[in-house]
Amino acid sequence: MKENYHLTRNGKLVREENTVYYIAEEVGKRPLPVEKIHALYAYGRISFTSGVISYLAKNHIPLHFFNYYGYYEGTFYPREFLVSGDILVSQVEHYLNNKKRMEIAREFVRGAAANIEKNLSYYERSGKDVGEEREKVVSLMQEIDEQYEISNLMRVEGAIRNAYYSAWDEILPEEFRFVKRTRRPPENAVNALISFGNSLMYAATLSEIYNTQLNPTVSYLHSPSERRFSLSLDISEIFKPIIVNRVIFKLLNKKVLTMDDFSEEINRSTLTEKGRRKFLQEWESKMADTIMHRGLKRKVSYRSLVRMECYKLEKHLIGGEKYRPLVMWW
Repeated sequence: MKENYHLTRNGKLVREENTVYYIAEEVGKRPLPVEKIHALYAYGRISFTSGVISYLAKNHIPLHFFNYYGYYEGTFYPREFLVSGDILVSQVEHYLNNKKRMEIAREFVRGAAANIEKNLSYYERSGKDVGEEREKVVSLMQEIDEQYEISNLMRVEGAIRNAYYSAWDEILPEEFRFVKRTRRPPENAVNALISFGNSLMYAATLSEIYNTQLNPTVSYLHSPSERRFSLSLDISEIFKPIIVNRVIFKLLNKKVLTMDDFSEEINRSTLTEKGRRKFLQEWESKMADTIMHRGLKRKVSYRSLVRMECYKLEKHLIGGEKYRPLVMWW
């Protein structure tokens, strides 16, 4: 299986004939195994030539960019090679028809909420005092089907996530106080991890969409935008509790990450380069980890689960099986 490749140091990409090299002061000149790369992730300052971009496009490799603070900046999205006019027409039709759009959008919120509840149930069984928050999430989930406008559905989704985040101080070590969700900038270490993890999830989901016939700019829960691939925002909501949050819980509760792995500024917290490498190592381990799929009766990786979610949406759009989001059973 192809793997993701992370460029964590400032440097440049150059192409020499049919080889792309990554050149950085700390690592020297390294050839990239292009035929084995699923997607490239670049952090900080990376320069490259048009020859590099041409070669990545030829090999269908997206290149995701993150800035110094770990914020997602953008993606070089190669020309789509699995284009389907039928899928595109159906995607747009389901967006323009409010009833059809709401049907899909509700499922994205339902899936995210159900996976949030699974996380809280796990920690409640482990002796953490999160029962009140879990019950609040369950109560709010009953309101999902009562929403017929995106704005109202988003308010329910926001309330569910707020109830979830209010339980994090019980789940995490005392030195990592969450307090509240802050984004730009993240005001403490936990917020920095959430922002970085969510950016990775967005980019990883976009990579999987690229390998399907879906158009990443036509979405349902989030409004389509010229500045982002909004379908990736939709689908990644389901996987944030499953992948992003569980990576964070593991790294902090097992003390793999400590406060020494963060750079603290006024009202801003950022992972250090060392901390970022620790996070990425656990992230890739999680994405490559497998579960026994109860429908397929075989082991599949977490990354494959994201691709399969895209396929399920495709089937819904062409009139096949109704889309039902992935909810953890393991």
